Amino acid sequence: MLIDGHGRTVDYLRVSVTERCNFRCQYCMPEKPFSWVPKENLLSFEELFLFMKVAMDEGVNKIRITGGEPLLREDLDTFIKMIHDYKPDIDLALTTNAYLLPQTAQRLKDAGLKRLNISLDSLIPAVAHKIAQKDVLAQVLKGIDKALEVGLGVKINMVPLKGINDNEILDIMDYCKERHIKVRFIEYMENRHAEQSLKGMHGREILEKVKEKHTIHALGREGASPSFNYELEDGYEFGLIDPHKHDFCENCNRIRLTAEGNLIPCLYFDEAMSIADSVKKGDIQGAADVLAQVLKDKPKENRWSEENPNEEDISSRAFYETGG
Repeated sequence: MLIDGHGRTVDYLRVSVTERCNFRCQYCMPEKPFSWVPKENLLSFEELFLFMKVAMDEGVNKIRITGGEPLLREDLDTFIKMIHDYKPDIDLALTTNAYLLPQTAQRLKDAGLKRLNISLDSLIPAVAHKIAQKDVLAQVLKGIDKALEVGLGVKINMVPLKGINDNEILDIMDYCKERHIKVRFIEYMENRHAEQSLKGMHGREILEKVKEKHTIHALGREGASPSFNYELEDGYEFGLIDPHKHDFCENCNRIRLTAEGNLIPCLYFDEAMSIADSVKKGDIQGAADVLAQVLKDKPKENRWSEENPNEEDISSRAFYETGG
């Protein structure tokens, strides 16, 4: 069992397999040209897996594959099969923008993937184009349909932004209700790589928008999930991910591994330790020692506040390196 320095059980590993992305979303990496290719010193799938076996053997029972856009990493389904074959009962999920799902969903399902979290910030083509800086909506919707068709579990993530897509909260909820999938509204997470003019909606503002049409009942957090759940009058459940809230970090059970081997104790912190040298040498104990130190150093909470963050509190970490 993995225990951090604050007595919390850590059983969830998020693994970024690339920082490349085929979108340029305003809240993530809007200034990177589409021709930009990062100089990634990627660990091989075998090297990543060497560390992941250590984590799974020590109690990690949930793994999420992220990016960048993880489906840009060639042969990702092979990597997923490696994980599934080692621990078939692992809760194995992937976060994606869905653009490449029409041609990959079946292979992912066959490899052992169970669930997907898909970003869907607008149902209006022009708005989706503005956010992603690319004409993406039709292909994303095809990807969602394909994922459902092959039997993958799907959740939708939406980041409401003032003056951009804040008037679509109810529309996206209706879209998800019609397909019997859960939507989670995510407060915009301030970072220095985003378009600095963006203004996100606070959780209470999102809930007020939902209340314009529905009666809602608070259900609370489910285990260590970052999502605070609510129920509508018809029984439909949706979630709110509100990292600014004071209790957001209380039961944090996550650590993150980047494609280059940096083990990160908290999404919002820049501190990290590398397992790259250890896994390249096949040094399992060395990787385990790094893991132990990262757990010891894991902060009690992130640096976000309920109100507007101070300039020094805005993260300089590129979320496309760590998968959000």
